[in-house]
Amino acid sequence: MAKVSAVEKNKRRRKLASQYSAKRSELKAIVMDRSKPIEERFKATLKLAELPRNSAKVRIRNRCEVSGRPRGYYRKLRMSRIALRELGSLGRVPGVVKSSW
Repeated sequence: MAKVSAVEKNKRRRKLASQYSAKRSELKAIVMDRSKPIEERFKATLKLAELPRNSAKVRIRNRCEVSGRPRGYYRKLRMSRIALRELGSLGRVPGVVKSSW
């Protein structure tokens, strides 16, 4: 089980990222537009830098929904390999059958 503080920090990052996503995308569009004057692009860069760092989507870490584990994460299932194996063995994941040979 992951530290509760790490999981909560990641939840805060997700919330901030969704809150500032529109503003960030507008500013990034201005920065990337080569047809705009350099002064306007630079001002947009400064405004982008003023936004909270944790509002960037890049800072969000994929974590297991079950255990909070950050590594061995399957995006499609939104859980870690260990949680998948455990729930699969218990028969709680549809379509997954425990194999033995």
